[in-house]
Amino acid sequence: MPTWFTGPLVKLQRVFAIAVVIAEAGIAVTGSVVRVTGSGLGCPTWPECVAGSLVPVEHPEVAPLHQWVEFGNRTLTGVVGVIAALCVLSAWYDRPRRARVLKLALIQFGGVVLQAVIGGSLVLTGLLWWTVSIHLLVSMVLVWAAVLLVAALREGDGPAVPLVSGNVQRLQGVQAVVLGLLLLAGTFVTAAGPHAGDSATPRLDLPVPTLAQIHADLLFLFLGMLIALGFALGRHARRAYAILVATVVAQGAVGMVQYWTGVPEVLVSVHVLGAGVVVIATANLWTATRVRPHLDEVGLRSQTAGSSVASHV
Repeated sequence: MPTWFTGPLVKLQRVFAIAVVIAEAGIAVTGSVVRVTGSGLGCPTWPECVAGSLVPVEHPEVAPLHQWVEFGNRTLTGVVGVIAALCVLSAWYDRPRRARVLKLALIQFGGVVLQAVIGGSLVLTGLLWWTVSIHLLVSMVLVWAAVLLVAALREGDGPAVPLVSGNVQRLQGVQAVVLGLLLLAGTFVTAAGPHAGDSATPRLDLPVPTLAQIHADLLFLFLGMLIALGFALGRHARRAYAILVATVVAQGAVGMVQYWTGVPEVLVSVHVLGAGVVVIATANLWTATRVRPHLDEVGLRSQTAGSSVASHV
């Protein structure tokens, strides 16, 4: 390819990576808007919006607003796909080509394709609650991977060198699992709650107060682990830790207000946005406690682990 094309592409590699973090988190928010507006079946078929048309057209059984809300979310999937494709192209044309960066970029593009298939299955199955849960959870996994992609662009290609003890690394691993369970429990609360995405969609037949209590208990567990992590980190990654604490506290406050006020539509979307931000902050702390040194042409370290740590901090 000509350098006038590949040159700017490679120079904007970090911009594309940051953009895909925002896009992956943002499309989860627009998905929640589809849900709370009852537009989940605004386009009742897939990949077409309605039979015979890829775009909304007048339909006797579907309100125009619902069609355009759902179609807008589908269109944004294409936007995320374009950004992910730019991440792949910029990684491919970078020299020397970096295998880890390319792999993380391919995960983003493959994830967009997977999400399109899941979204289509969601529509074709009538918004079954567990398909909606999978849709959100995959988005959060892609958000985490996108943060790793951003970090990979500022790191070297050597093996990860931990800046913290093995116990802290294990605590972070367990915390990541608890975060996954917390997100899963949140999807269960929504699945049993009032916002089904469509009035005819069957709900999860479990009591909302019980599910909300489980969700809250997992939040308290996550907070407890976060407090323990604060003591264990010592001087490392204090800024990333402070950001995570702030986002978790804010997200917990939104969740409580949401529950006390009867789950208003706007707070559902704010809560989904908060979930994405918490995942970003947790992944950011994960990357901040590890460093990958640069390698020279013969595969030896071009900087010591100590200088890597200093430059990272």
